[in-house]
Amino acid sequence: MPASPDPDSGRPARAARGRRRPAVPALSTGTLDDVGPGSLLVAMPALSDPNFAGTVVYVLDHNDSGTLGVVLGRPSQVEIRDVLPGWCDLAVEPGVFHVGGPCETDTALCLATCPGQGEEPAGLRRVAGDVYLVDLDADPDALDAGVAGLRVFAGYAGWSPGQLAAEIAEGAWACVPGTAGDVLSGLSGPELWRAVLARQTGRLAVLSTAPADPSAN
Repeated sequence: MPASPDPDSGRPARAARGRRRPAVPALSTGTLDDVGPGSLLVAMPALSDPNFAGTVVYVLDHNDSGTLGVVLGRPSQVEIRDVLPGWCDLAVEPGVFHVGGPCETDTALCLATCPGQGEEPAGLRRVAGDVYLVDLDADPDALDAGVAGLRVFAGYAGWSPGQLAAEIAEGAWACVPGTAGDVLSGLSGPELWRAVLARQTGRLAVLSTAPADPSAN
């Protein structure tokens, strides 16, 4: 006769299954294909270079020769009226030079927003949308009517061919769309960095709560 089942043995135990955790979406920081005039390069927390830690860079030009942009949100102590008095009345507050980057810091670059322009007005060259590069040798009075506001930068940020691609691949930068409002934003430093990331989606937006510059921890 077959042996009777042990009444204390109960039903065969099933292998325990833990609850599956929801998949964490990958951190999407964009690629080199997303870089172009008017886009933003946002420094990731791992980027420790003091020139760029916690920065947002507005891209002015990107081609086979390299990439050029200006760091946003880094006001200096140098008043525009002391160096370029003709342009100070068109500048948004604070009316100072902004530190555009470590390259050629004695060079001045000027960006202006000019809504509703069709063809490029004299003295202006379109970067993207309503953002234009301003010829500082032009007559500011001739541009007054079309310029909503401008900002002057001392120096710029530059990458040689292949350099930015390598930095993006290493996770140093996220590339996101920019707006005309970013160029003239009154936010500076970590505030601007967080504001730009906060309007993104997914894990990139979550980073807006992290320190812009890890060394500041």
